[in-house]
Amino acid sequence: MSYRKFIKRKKPKEQSEDLEKVEPKSIGTSIKENLNIIKQKTGNSPDIIIRMLTFSHDPRVSTAIVHVDGLVDNPTINEFLVQSMEDSVQEKLEEKDIFKVFSEKVIAVSSLETRKDWDSLFQALLSGDTIILADGKKEALIASTRGGERRLVEQSDSEITLRGSKEGFTESINTNTALVRRIIKNPNLWVETMNLGKQTNTDLSIMYINGIVDTDIVKEVRQRLGRVDLDAILDSGYIEQVIEDESSGLFPTVTHTERPDAVAGNLLEGRVAIFVSGTPHVLIVPAVMIQFFQTPEDYYVRFPISTLIRMLRVFMFLISLIGPAFYVAATTFHQEMIPTDLLVIIASQTESVPFPAIVEALIMEVTFEILREAGLRMPNKISATISIVGALVIGQGVIQAGIVSPAMVIVVATTAIASLATPNYDIAISARLLRFAFMLSAAIAGFYGIILGLIMLIVHLVSLRSFGVPYMSPFAPLVPKGLKDTIMRGPIWSFNERPKSLHPQNPVRQGKHQKPLPPLKRRMVRTNTKEGDKNES
Repeated sequence: MSYRKFIKRKKPKEQSEDLEKVEPKSIGTSIKENLNIIKQKTGNSPDIIIRMLTFSHDPRVSTAIVHVDGLVDNPTINEFLVQSMEDSVQEKLEEKDIFKVFSEKVIAVSSLETRKDWDSLFQALLSGDTIILADGKKEALIASTRGGERRLVEQSDSEITLRGSKEGFTESINTNTALVRRIIKNPNLWVETMNLGKQTNTDLSIMYINGIVDTDIVKEVRQRLGRVDLDAILDSGYIEQVIEDESSGLFPTVTHTERPDAVAGNLLEGRVAIFVSGTPHVLIVPAVMIQFFQTPEDYYVRFPISTLIRMLRVFMFLISLIGPAFYVAATTFHQEMIPTDLLVIIASQTESVPFPAIVEALIMEVTFEILREAGLRMPNKISATISIVGALVIGQGVIQAGIVSPAMVIVVATTAIASLATPNYDIAISARLLRFAFMLSAAIAGFYGIILGLIMLIVHLVSLRSFGVPYMSPFAPLVPKGLKDTIMRGPIWSFNERPKSLHPQNPVRQGKHQKPLPPLKRRMVRTNTKEGDKNES
């Protein structure tokens, strides 16, 4: 018989009781036992750096500096902790007030806190702070030394604009909140922090402008985040999927951005931003449908240009949604709507094609989706080449083989280009998925199927909510004053009020007399204003 059969295995409950005995919840007085607990808890990992310091005048007064290599700013530790504590060896330190002397006279860092429990101590240690332990003390000092290698602030690759700020968010949550504070220098810009993820303990921050944002929206954000009970938070997408109103729908009800100016603009309208450590994507709630067709650059150019660009984006979105379906319906059921000359050309092209229009469309759409996905996953140096060559070779090949007609290739290529004109990836991929449903409805019932699909889509969009805000506002419910910043963008001087759908505490955005006037008219306005003030007085 094997020796292993005689080993008495401990039950999980007994193992947890043993761990509780070995790892108490509060810090002990023995520095040796405290360091042993840290080593046992971290598996004696080599990146846990422990530096012992003993004072010559009293060997009993020994301290330890503990930090994680790679998460801290080494110059700060060497200059403001180790060097300062070694210089203080000449001073007479008593055991009972050693932390008081350290915090008031020795350690010169921006933040210094005291912790007594192991949970908060390990949370600070693994976040990049430095722990200072002393013999005879039932507490530890936490010095703010977070640092390490970080990505520099660079321009966002997914939200490129010709005009405006070139700064983009990074993976550091402190850097991201600081980038927004550089834009909004207002003490009412409040930040709340929390930790989510039972295993990852990911840092998360909520940012809003007190006095503008609706307090009910802030409470709803807190409640939804408080219900999060995930094992890990590796990206803001984890948070997005558990706090959005409609998790099974195709249309996103939470928007995200990598641009600080976009976050600042949404905060000033009365929205809430959610920052997650480890990702440059910042979540913004509530979100409405029209937001996904807008960019920060729209507000940096004159309003006629911005309006035309927005109308073009919406038109491109409709093409990417029903473009192939329209062609399938017209060539299958409604040939009388096509001009005769064009119909003759299409008929001559499809004469040798053995498949109906719907099969042609499905073949080309699936092929383009494969090429698009392959281009995204391949290295940048060859992705563009492979995508272009693949599209040309496959397009020319299917035409020569008689599998697909040239007209269908033109329709599908135009649809693929139109989908790239949508500034938001989430709404663009929703259109790509719905495109197949519209093609099938067009193959079954023609234009009637497309119209029925559009009606069902509109009904679905009207029923959506984002943190209590109607998804289709200001169209449904109709808010006439809010239409000036939708598909059409009014002049900046006309944005006197914030969006009513957000119920801001301070609805007034700016003064009413912001319209630029010639010098003569400006003097007349000032005179009329003064006379009105005198009459009121």
